[in-house]
Amino acid sequence: MGILEGLKILDFTTLLPGPFATMMLVDMGADVVKVESPHREDLTKYMPSMHDGISALYAQLNRSKKSVALDLKKAEAQDIIFKLIEEYDIVIEQFRPGVMDRLGISYEALKRVNPGIIYCSATDYGQTSPLRDKAGHDINHLALSGSASYSTRKNERPVPAGIQIADIAGGSQPAVISILAAVYHRSQTGNGQYIDVSITDNIYAFNAMYGSAYSAGGETPRTAT
Repeated sequence: MGILEGLKILDFTTLLPGPFATMMLVDMGADVVKVESPHREDLTKYMPSMHDGISALYAQLNRSKKSVALDLKKAEAQDIIFKLIEEYDIVIEQFRPGVMDRLGISYEALKRVNPGIIYCSATDYGQTSPLRDKAGHDINHLALSGSASYSTRKNERPVPAGIQIADIAGGSQPAVISILAAVYHRSQTGNGQYIDVSITDNIYAFNAMYGSAYSAGGETPRTAT
């Protein structure tokens, strides 16, 4: 029995940030259903290394999850989502801002069916940023936040990170923390919440040491010599 047994999650995410978040939640006992498109597959299915024709990465990220294939542009799929949401606690999605609204399954639409729903949107720049409609990748988040500049020497370019720091530390983990906080809030009040996770905004927090030094004394971070 996991500590989150009984929590039911609809997962509309692909690639790394969202699936890594729901992987952590399912590992703690939550019941996760991955909603997949029958026409646009999760690209991690084709990322090496492969074992018996299955991507090890895809298998890791989606272990212990159930799966359903739905074409969200069809009314029948929306009907199924509305039926499921009557008994599900949490939705997590990482489409660009406005997509879920156009599909008819926004937070406001689902809240009318289940007022206690916790709805988490994880995006590159958040729902209200001037960059909200731009595509972003791990390296973009690290660069815009200034975090990449710490991995350089004087008169040299920053060294690209060897792992997806921003996707996990700025996307997956803040999503899990926020969802669990919202679950606790609902247990106290009965109210659901909408959660806006901006990967870039969260990576700005990685300036904690240098940012506080600058705020207190105007000390500007310097590159290593």
